[in-house]
Amino acid sequence: VQLVESGGGLVQPGGSLRLSCAASGFSLDTYEIGWFRQAPGKEREEISCISYAGNTYYYQDSVKGRFTMSRDNAKNTVYLQMNSLEPEDTTVYYCAADPWSCPPQDDAYWGQGTQVTVSS
Repeated sequence: VQLVESGGGLVQPGGSLRLSCAASGFSLDTYEIGWFRQAPGKEREEISCISYAGNTYYYQDSVKGRFTMSRDNAKNTVYLQMNSLEPEDTTVYYCAADPWSCPPQDDAYWGQGTQVTVSS
């Protein structure tokens, strides 16, 4: 069982990135999948979650209207499209899969994270 995030990198303010969260060993469409981020020395933030029923939730006012979460069941992958990126979005982004909870809890499956840096 594994979750692997990708798509992070360096982008200028106002730019876009699409993060991917690919699962192996299980089917994402039977789990609640969440995106989180955590900066050094700060608490983990819940960004969004997509339920196995396909409902999507966004938890941070700062990302509403800029970030969009989606799922491709055929590819067993979940995405986070991030537009209008700001320097404050700089941090490590994680995905997690939980069979019961949206957003996923600490005992969910977690990926290793992908770094997003927004800087000119």
